[in-house]
Amino acid sequence: MATKLYVLYEHAAGYALFSVKEFEEVGMLLPQVEASVTDLARFNGVVKLVAFSPFKTALAALENINSISEGIVPEDLQLFLDSSVPKAGKKQKIVLGISDPKLGASITETLNIKCDHTGAVPEIIRGIRFHFHNLVKGFTSKSSGIAQLGLGHSYSRAKVKFNVNRVDNMIIQSIALLDQLDKDVNTFSMRIREWYSYHFPELVKIVPENYMYAKVAQFIKNRKELNNEKLEALEEIVMDTAKAQAIIDASKSSMGMDISPVDLLNIEMFAGRVIALADYRKQLAEYLRAKMAGVAPNLATLIGDQVGARLIAHAGSLTNLAKYPASTVQILGAEKALFRALKTRGNTPKYGLLFHSTFIGRAGTKNKGRISRYLANKCSIASRIDCFADTPTNVFGEKLRQQVEDRLKFYETGDIPKKNIDVMKEAIEEAATVIASIEEESPKKKKKKDKKRKSEVLENGKSNGVSEDAPAEPENNEEVPKKKKKKKKSKINVLQDKNM
Repeated sequence: MATKLYVLYEHAAGYALFSVKEFEEVGMLLPQVEASVTDLARFNGVVKLVAFSPFKTALAALENINSISEGIVPEDLQLFLDSSVPKAGKKQKIVLGISDPKLGASITETLNIKCDHTGAVPEIIRGIRFHFHNLVKGFTSKSSGIAQLGLGHSYSRAKVKFNVNRVDNMIIQSIALLDQLDKDVNTFSMRIREWYSYHFPELVKIVPENYMYAKVAQFIKNRKELNNEKLEALEEIVMDTAKAQAIIDASKSSMGMDISPVDLLNIEMFAGRVIALADYRKQLAEYLRAKMAGVAPNLATLIGDQVGARLIAHAGSLTNLAKYPASTVQILGAEKALFRALKTRGNTPKYGLLFHSTFIGRAGTKNKGRISRYLANKCSIASRIDCFADTPTNVFGEKLRQQVEDRLKFYETGDIPKKNIDVMKEAIEEAATVIASIEEESPKKKKKKDKKRKSEVLENGKSNGVSEDAPAEPENNEEVPKKKKKKKKSKINVLQDKNM
């Protein structure tokens, strides 16, 4: 029984099908095939173009390449293969050569065509890729390159845009900015304390907090002008009557030097900047909390927003963190100490970034290493759930947090905690109910939005003096289309919306 080999090649411009002459001989002489790949004259003797189906638009090309990358047979490819590849008979057997085994399995399932990706097929595809612009008429090396570049850009852009709400890049940037802001606010607060202390040195001991000190300094300005009339306003800032009265008393008997109005103005402006920076830091912390709730809710519930964000930032992404074993998560951030310990053959570190978690602070000295190992284990589970779950919920995070709490109690009192399998079963049941409720709410919200849109359209139509039934006025003396055509279009759109 003779075997006929066809090779499918997916190009940025479209699908191409090639027939391979003398398949069995080609399979036998693989070294000769490898040698003929770079020589067009010899390669033309092996391969012949059977059919070529170009993509109609760039959007169609992107949709097809997305489907192929996931191992799904798109409609265009299905139609192309169905019409181009001949049916296998009793005398002749048909084999389709493909580059991706996953796609081959889908083609075999949908079209019942036997696929192969081994033997001489990879070398033949390599040759087709090398000579493609010469094998298809009207194609040049330049046009081929432009098509590939355009599709490459749009494919990469689509991958980057994939699920905007769960992008962890924003978390990495915001935690880095948060750490920088902490340093800057502390540095500037020290500077304002030093600067204003020339004029009012007693204020440092009365108001030790940085943020409040800047606010008080901005309010007082010249201490000689401070009197009992400003007591209420000062109370609002300090939130303490006794402290406000102490500031006024200290201002009357202060040993600070007199200061010029220009210097006071500069101090006031600088204090304003420090306050604005501290306020922005609070806003950024809220933004980080919201982002963590969307991207990694279980990790944030388990160890807090900032520690979770630092772990993600240190790993590079949530996916990278999910790939790490628990032993790596445990010492993440303590790489210097680890390599120093390995070099000197000393004790390896017990914890890295996880040290900032409250659990390790609450554990006894003997149990710090044990609890950090247990916590790292739970962090790796939480990060994997967050990374690969379709609908993000914090149910698992709460259960994992409770497990760590129970483990702490076990170390202190000896109370035996629940088994992990029982806790996970409970979490799976709870998560299923939460996801079901979320899925029920989403269509209701969509309906409400549609109703709002319809009402807005009606209101806008009436306010503009245009009724629903009245036809639109033609622009640039164009003819008004017939009503029947409009109705047909609207029906098609309705059907398309339903299918979507």
